[in-house]
Amino acid sequence: MRPIVVIPARMAATRLPGKPLADILGRPMIAHVLDRAREAGIGPVAVAAGEAEIAEAARAAGAEAVMVTEDVPSGTDRVQRAMASLDPEGRYDIVVNLQGDFPTIAPETLRAVLEPLADPSIDIGTLVCPIADEEEANTASFVKCACAFAGDARVAPALYFSRQPIPWGDGPRWHHIGVYAYRRAALDRFVALPASPLELREKLEQLRALEAGMRIAAARVEHGPFGVDTPHDLERAKSLLASRGQA
Repeated sequence: MRPIVVIPARMAATRLPGKPLADILGRPMIAHVLDRAREAGIGPVAVAAGEAEIAEAARAAGAEAVMVTEDVPSGTDRVQRAMASLDPEGRYDIVVNLQGDFPTIAPETLRAVLEPLADPSIDIGTLVCPIADEEEANTASFVKCACAFAGDARVAPALYFSRQPIPWGDGPRWHHIGVYAYRRAALDRFVALPASPLELREKLEQLRALEAGMRIAAARVEHGPFGVDTPHDLERAKSLLASRGQA
């Protein structure tokens, strides 16, 4: 595999506007996300920026940045469009889509997203972690993945995603972590597909891939990263990174 990590980032965020440039210990958040991606050591890292100020911050942090100013539907579309400029020769066959609001993601967690692609029949790899309690299971903003790991297996097929607590019955339930590793051809196919009925119903774009017959598999990790969506999340990220000495 020849992976590249692309971080989509734009200034428009409903609950925390301008968050890619939010200050964390004297540096913009996008710089911390770039650090985590580099620490994973899985390939080159670039930013798909929606605005010039994000591109400038990424370059100041030593990363390549590509402007994608079109009004695209999602970060996945932004990543796919950036790849046309980042790699027109097709050198990289795996594209890791890392959200720009995960400044605390552990390197080993990011590396794990590649594990499902060891199976050549899998189009898209992603991550899950155990659901902690019933409150989390019943919170719509925590997306659930229907998957079952055989014994000590670290990878399992992802059969469905929902905002509801699935599957029914006794046994572990899994919280989906929105990090993806796409085969290059699968990424191109995915963004060319129209939005699907279940995608629109659940407001989860990964269902478009499943409805089109694409195969997604999930690697399990012990703990998921938290996304920075609110001022409270931002303060939490500052505290955690300060405790790790990651200024």
